[in-house]
Amino acid sequence: MVSIATLLASTAFAADSATHKVVHGVAIYLGVIPAEMILGHPKPHIEAEMHGGVPAGKHQYHVLVSLFDAASGKRIGGAKVSARVYEINRAGTQKKLEPMLIVDTITYGNYFNMPATNNPYRIQVRIELPGVADVIETEFDYQHARA
Repeated sequence: MVSIATLLASTAFAADSATHKVVHGVAIYLGVIPAEMILGHPKPHIEAEMHGGVPAGKHQYHVLVSLFDAASGKRIGGAKVSARVYEINRAGTQKKLEPMLIVDTITYGNYFNMPATNNPYRIQVRIELPGVADVIETEFDYQHARA
């Protein structure tokens, strides 16, 4: 529980980067972590069971999105968030990013199969805020770290 919260909290006040964008007044932070990091949690642990549990197989990554009001810095909850993750020039997968309550903060996430590749991944994020008619859409490019 603390590992994901720490990752997102540490980026919450970072300068603009490849994992941060402000779109229509919403600060959007992206995190991508190997699912293996979550496998070490005991079975009743919230991180071990979220999104139906860590999927079996290699190349599983947990894609996380945190939302903040850019003006006030307050975290945004109650949104409907989805992501399409694909290797550039390939089909990819679209999933709902499920809300997760971790250390009393809302973050959105789900697991995606992301094998190592020379091509970057594109992560398209779609956000519907409560009471707001316009949908926010943005995208991030992501490349696995190289050894």
